[in-house]
Amino acid sequence: MTVDTKEVVTTISYLIGVRKDILELNFAECKDTLDKLYADRDATVIRYFCKLRTVLMQKFRKTDDLIRFELKNLHNIEWYDHENIKQLEKWGFTIIQANSRSEKYMQEFTRLINENIDKCSRLFYDWIVWKYIRDLFYIPKYQRSGVLKEEFNKYMGNIQHYPFQMFIHWQPADMGNIIYTDRKFLKVIYEQHGDSFTDFTKYKDADDETRNNTYGFIDSAEKTAIAVDRENSDPYKLYSVLKGLDPEELARIERITLYDDPHTTAGWDWLSKFTQIPVEHIEIDRVTNRKSLVDVRMTASVVTDFYRDGITSFIIVSSDSDFWGLIESLPKAKFLVMYEYEKCGSAIKNALTQHGIYYCSIDDYCSAGTEDMKRAVLFAELEKHLSTLIGEDPLELTHKLYEESRVTATKKEMENFCDRYVKTLRLKVNSEGKFVIEIQK
Repeated sequence: MTVDTKEVVTTISYLIGVRKDILELNFAECKDTLDKLYADRDATVIRYFCKLRTVLMQKFRKTDDLIRFELKNLHNIEWYDHENIKQLEKWGFTIIQANSRSEKYMQEFTRLINENIDKCSRLFYDWIVWKYIRDLFYIPKYQRSGVLKEEFNKYMGNIQHYPFQMFIHWQPADMGNIIYTDRKFLKVIYEQHGDSFTDFTKYKDADDETRNNTYGFIDSAEKTAIAVDRENSDPYKLYSVLKGLDPEELARIERITLYDDPHTTAGWDWLSKFTQIPVEHIEIDRVTNRKSLVDVRMTASVVTDFYRDGITSFIIVSSDSDFWGLIESLPKAKFLVMYEYEKCGSAIKNALTQHGIYYCSIDDYCSAGTEDMKRAVLFAELEKHLSTLIGEDPLELTHKLYEESRVTATKKEMENFCDRYVKTLRLKVNSEGKFVIEIQK
C-alpha cells in the first residue's frame, strides 16, 4: 500500500507565503523539510516578498490611500509584517522607499522576486521541470503597461482558486487545493504547460502498515542482515527503501551483503557511500557465460551467517523465485522478502503467504529522494567522457550516460539533466594552472 507524498508542496507552500501555523498543521509529516526551509535564507527571501506582494494585492487601494493621504508607508501600516520587512532590509534589500505608492511597490516586489527566484531551484529535485515551478513566481514583461493590472484583476476575481488565497502566477481554475499533495500539484502545473507527469514512484510512498511491519520484523530479531541478489534488484530502488525507513531502525541492521557477478550495473558500487549500514560485496564469477551462480553462493553465505554469526533474521531483496530454496534451507530463521512488481510472479507470493512470510515491494517506497545517488552515478559516468567531448551531441551523450549507469528516467528528466549539467560544462584553470572541464554542480 502507498500514500501520496507532500515534500514538494511543502516547499511550494513555504515559498508562496502560506502562514506558519497552516504549514505545520497541513504538512506535519514534512517537519524536516520545514525546518530546512526555515533556516534557508534564499527560500525565506522569496517567502517574505511573496507575502508582501499578496498582501499588497489584497489591500492595494487601502495601502495607496494611506500612503497618499496619511503619509504612511509599509513599515507602519498594520497589515504588513513589519518583522519580515526589517529582516529583508538587514539582508540588504531596500524595501521602504519615499514617494512610492502601491503601483511602484508592486513593480518593485515583482522585480525582486523575478531576480531571486532562480536561487531556489536547488530546493527542488532535478526530475521536476524547474521552468514550471519558476513560472509560479516569475512574471515576464511586468513593466509593460497593463501586465500587473491584469494579474491583479485575475487574482482578485478568482481569489478562491489560489492556494490558501496566496498569489501565484498561473491560470486559476476550480481544481480544489492544488498544493494538497505532490501528485495533485505536479499534475496541475504540468498540464498548465501542455505536459503530463506520470511517474507515480516520485509521489507515492510506502504506507504506515508496510513500514511498521518492517520495523516489527527488525525489532523482534536478535540480529538482522539484508541479503541482495543484485542480478534481480535495482540499486536505486533499494536506496529508496533505505532512505525511506527510520535511521534508528536501520541502525539495528548488522550489514547489507550484495551478491552479484561482473555483469551487474556499476550503480551498486555507490550504495555504500549513501548508507550508514556496512556494505559487503561478494562477486561471483560464472562457470559459463550462460549460467550465474549467484543464487547458490547467496544461499551458502546466508546459511553461514545464520550458524556462524548468529544472524537470525534476513531481509531478502530479490524478485527471483530461486531464493525459495534459501528460505527452505533455514527453517529456524526468519525472513522478510522485498521484491519488484514487474519482476516477481504470483506463484512465489502465494508460497510466501502460505508460509506466513511477510513480503512487500520496494517499488512502494518513494523514489524522489534517490536523486543524490543517481546524480553521483551519472556524474561519475560523465567524467569518463570529459576527455572525448569534442564532436559529441549533448543530448545523445546524456542518453548514453543513463544507459551506461542503468538509471531509469523519462525523456523529460534526461533533457533536464542535459540542460542543467551537460550543456553547462565549463572550461577552467585549476590550482595547478592546467585546463580542466568542470561540472556545474
